[in-house]
Amino acid sequence: MSLQLHTSPYVPQQLTDKAREFGAGPLFNKILPLLMQPTLEDQERHLLVKVIDRVLYKLDELVRPFVHKILVVIEPLLIDEDYYARVEGREIISNLSKAAGLATMIAAMRPDIDNIDEYVRNTTARAFSVVASALGIPALLPFLKAVCQSKKSWQARHTGIKIVQQIAILMGCAVLPHLKNLVEIIEHGLSDENQKVRTITALSLAALAEAAAPYGIESFDSVLKPLWKGIRSHRGKVLAAFLKAIGFIIPLMDALYASYYTKEVMQVLIREFQSPDEEMKKIVLKVVKQCVSTEGVEADYIRSDILPDFFKHFWVRRMALDRRNYKQLVETTVEMANKVGVTGIVGKIVEDLKDESEPYRRMVMETIEKVVANLGASDIDPRLEELLIDGILYAFQEQTSDDANVMLNGFGAVVNALGQRVKPYLPQICGTIKWRLNNKSAKVRQQAADLISRIAIVMKQCQEEQLMGHLGVVLYEYLGEEYPEVLGSILGALKAIVNVIGMTKMTPPIKDLLPRLTPILKNRHEKVQENCIDLVGRIADRGAEFVPAREWMRICFELLEMLKAHKKGIRRATVNTFGYIAKAIGPQDVLATLLNNLKVQERQNRVCTTVAIAIVAETCSPFTVLPALMNEYRVPELNVQNGVLKSLSFLFEYIGEMGKDYIYAVTPLLEDALMDRDLVHRQTAASAVKHMALGVAGLGCEDALVHLLNYIWPNIFETSPHVINAVMEAIEGMRVALGAAVVLNYCLQGLFHPARKVREVYWKIYNSLYIGAQDALVASYPALGDDGDNIFSRPELAMFV
Repeated sequence: MSLQLHTSPYVPQQLTDKAREFGAGPLFNKILPLLMQPTLEDQERHLLVKVIDRVLYKLDELVRPFVHKILVVIEPLLIDEDYYARVEGREIISNLSKAAGLATMIAAMRPDIDNIDEYVRNTTARAFSVVASALGIPALLPFLKAVCQSKKSWQARHTGIKIVQQIAILMGCAVLPHLKNLVEIIEHGLSDENQKVRTITALSLAALAEAAAPYGIESFDSVLKPLWKGIRSHRGKVLAAFLKAIGFIIPLMDALYASYYTKEVMQVLIREFQSPDEEMKKIVLKVVKQCVSTEGVEADYIRSDILPDFFKHFWVRRMALDRRNYKQLVETTVEMANKVGVTGIVGKIVEDLKDESEPYRRMVMETIEKVVANLGASDIDPRLEELLIDGILYAFQEQTSDDANVMLNGFGAVVNALGQRVKPYLPQICGTIKWRLNNKSAKVRQQAADLISRIAIVMKQCQEEQLMGHLGVVLYEYLGEEYPEVLGSILGALKAIVNVIGMTKMTPPIKDLLPRLTPILKNRHEKVQENCIDLVGRIADRGAEFVPAREWMRICFELLEMLKAHKKGIRRATVNTFGYIAKAIGPQDVLATLLNNLKVQERQNRVCTTVAIAIVAETCSPFTVLPALMNEYRVPELNVQNGVLKSLSFLFEYIGEMGKDYIYAVTPLLEDALMDRDLVHRQTAASAVKHMALGVAGLGCEDALVHLLNYIWPNIFETSPHVINAVMEAIEGMRVALGAAVVLNYCLQGLFHPARKVREVYWKIYNSLYIGAQDALVASYPALGDDGDNIFSRPELAMFV
């Protein structure tokens, strides 16, 4: 069985077809042990899950005796670390509950609810939430109510309440209609004698409030009092859960209530700032963030009551070491800054940019970056501005770790926000950059170059063109860099400088810069290729006259190699560059290079070449390209002819209405292609006809289009999916250009043909006509005479009456 599953794609099909014959027993006794194997790979698991899904659908009520067996195997998938495994587990349980029905599912899972083993209870709760989402929450409510009030064991109550939590997590806002019922079912758990039950109840309320946000506060009225009492009397884990619930409920309230409750809960939160427990810290931070972001909380209150303790207890080095705490602290601080302004927060932490702990500096930098990006720098006074620039320069220079992006983004955000106020500091910043471009560590050099590209725009705002020119020369000298990552960044920095300073003022002059770039185009590294081609493209676009035509031709030959790149962005930039170069030195030479390239074997290369030809035609007018292109079609080689047709297809797509001047010239070539024996010829020609028809719709070229339609029509019986797609699209294009009536005339002849295969094709065309131009068809329906029984004539009056 397992061998077959690996080898034959038809096994699932055979199994599902004969599922009811085999019966549930033999099937599941074979399939389920396979799923339990420890060596199962993702792909195999996916296939088995698909098989079980189909089998369940076929067996329907016959699976009932096996529900428990299936659940034992599938439930562990619900807590797998792999997201797709969890999704597949949910899918099976959902289908299983639809096949077996609610009663069977409850009967099968009831014993697991108060199992001693927490693992079993956890997976059962998750499985029940999936059943609820499949069969609807109301169906499960009576059962849940009974379980949550079970007197027999606290485990059952715990699992029942956990089911509610999992339903909220799984179904999101779909719990809203049942919110009141769900809260009522679990509210008594807040005062349960067992600590674990109290904890899970609070967590479930938090999940329900999170799912319902921003609605549903009235459903939580009954639990506010016990929650409030709870945070006064509990400590440790239970308190953390209660706080979490309050944190999610407060944002649902009106501003007035939110403000009152926030002040109440704040006393407890500020006390808990000192808690050594990591989990508690995370929850306290989250709740502070939620409270601060609600409308009724004033900035003054945050400044006076929260900030001092907050900075004292949370802005310490230890917080930067745990990734989740780090993230939560940054988010909470940014939320506070939105209320109290930039200076209140940045002023407090700016000194820490010079702290000796690097993770801590990084956390400070990330916070400052987000705050400044959100709120701008207009509030920052001159003293704070000095401290800030000083701090970010220090942090930037002192970092050693690999994660350089935080510092870069922070530096870029601060400098861009300050704008012209950075002018006095620019010589110092540029001095640092130049010094670091000479560093022996590749990472440091790369970062310095990246920084230039971040701050180039600000340097322009500060009229520091001379400084930028100087940096340009420095970067030019470093073009011999051996590390590709660094070289890519240097090219990116040059590109940024060229962009803002312009071609004429650029130093080194463009005529010196470009010949240095030509050999770099040969570099195979993606980052280098991308930045280099962008820079060359920018020069070709804006400053082509500074470079002799022969140099551009040399670059053309290099660019052909770039069309082999894996990254689409590189190929796109290359193709655009061909257009710029053709505009600069005339299309003839560039076109000759490109047409030669149609003879290569690689498909990707040819396709890019055809796009480049079309772009050259668009930038330099089609009449410069078409004669040479059509002449190339005479080469009796498949690849070349297909390339020409593809070029025509792109060409007519790009030039749109200009196509009406060239349609008669190209028609004989397309005739020939549409009669060719080779499928691909016909397919590509059909797509060219489609673009042509759409471009010239309504411009009086109907005669040529009807002529081409006569060549397209015989291809409607093709079986190859690509060809038939192209042909159908061409016919759609004709519908737009010629009107639906013309195409309907072609169509009527086969709608009632005796052969089913023929009828199907014709009805397919008729249906797409009907979808696209239903109203236009009315006028051209055939007029049928009345016969004895039926009246087919429809006078206009009858339409309205």
